[in-house]
Amino acid sequence: MARLYGLPGHLIRRCHQIVGGLFAEALSTSDLTPMQYAALTAIRAHPEIDATRLSRLIVFDKSTLGSVLERLEAKQLIWREASPRDRRAKRLRITPAGTRLIERADPIVDRVEADFLAPLPAADRTRLVRLLRRVVAGHAADEAKLT
Repeated sequence: MARLYGLPGHLIRRCHQIVGGLFAEALSTSDLTPMQYAALTAIRAHPEIDATRLSRLIVFDKSTLGSVLERLEAKQLIWREASPRDRRAKRLRITPAGTRLIERADPIVDRVEADFLAPLPAADRTRLVRLLRRVVAGHAADEAKLT
């Protein structure tokens, strides 16, 4: 078991489970998932973005993102409308209810992230985030080849 518990992939999967549990517990009353939070945050930052660009921006596959967008639209947190330039493309906008939800969720998410990193001293928290960004950036070129 020592080998398994020392594998970076296993540790990252466990970290994902831990932060996902913290997120679910903290935002249980809002019925907001981490994927929905990411989509809403990006749509708020990029009004009228289309689903293809949103998929690339938050690194979700298009089929998964499609179901996330359907749920957000059903909850009246986003609007989807055909683009005037390309009727097949749907522009996405956050609704006032979506904006209010994100504004309430942002400080909770900040607290979840702080709770997740709480076992580390402050310098190590910063270092961990920096190292994770380097790992992600190092694989970003490989991801771009797949899309």
